[in-house]
Amino acid sequence: MKYLVNWNERPQGSAIEYENVQKRILKIFRHWQIPSEVKVHAFVARVGEWGGSMLIEADDPLVVHKMCSTFPAFQFDVHQVIDVQDAVRVEMEAIKWRDELPS
Repeated sequence: MKYLVNWNERPQGSAIEYENVQKRILKIFRHWQIPSEVKVHAFVARVGEWGGSMLIEADDPLVVHKMCSTFPAFQFDVHQVIDVQDAVRVEMEAIKWRDELPS
């Protein structure tokens, strides 16, 4: 299954608390490794923000959940996605089925 994982930093308290959270996030990230069960298609950060996106492939949704749970300072938005050509194929099948229904 493919997943689009987007994240943003959760709002923090004062400026110094925010700076400390960023330091902690980067410390954790330096030691973190992408799980071997995950294939990464894209891993990008948004310019001018503290957030980003990953397009990944994983058979076990628990692996994806664990990845997100590793970074509690982020708010994650995870969507299972499919390739466009597959979506179009099944949409065309659905349209054909509907068109064949009696009026």
